Amino acid sequence: MSSPAISENLFLLYSLLMGIFITFVYDIFRIWRRVCTHNAFFVSLEDILFWFFCAVSVFYLMHTQSNGTLRWFAILGALMGMFLYKKTLSPLFVNLMSRVLKSVLGVFKKIFKIIGTPFRFLAKKSKKAGQKMANGSRRAKGFLKKKLTACKKLIKIILCKQ
Repeated sequence: MSSPAISENLFLLYSLLMGIFITFVYDIFRIWRRVCTHNAFFVSLEDILFWFFCAVSVFYLMHTQSNGTLRWFAILGALMGMFLYKKTLSPLFVNLMSRVLKSVLGVFKKIFKIIGTPFRFLAKKSKKAGQKMANGSRRAKGFLKKKLTACKKLIKIILCKQ
């Protein structure tokens, strides 16, 4: 084969691998969304970041391999790589990694729940004690106010008599 044909075939192979890589990166986002639920704002933000990453990656591939020239066989190669990965490895990878990460997070949640039990107990008891102290301080405040008012009146009476 001649050198231009080899370089074109390598470019097609790189395009195919780029399609696989882009779909793999999106699968990482899919796994992340399955493990940690997001609201619409964060899903949109992740999608914008993903598409920015894709644009930079494809631009870099086109710039380095074909001097920035858009070649349709490269786009078809990337689409073919995406399709092949999506139909073969993607479902297995996403389901397996989602289950593994959910189970690992479940174990961590159980561990933190066990570790946090004494702290929750102490927080509950301290809340009750704080409420009792607050009620007691309100009573003490009322008692002191009455006593001080009585002392104030007594001092006024004593001072006025003299």
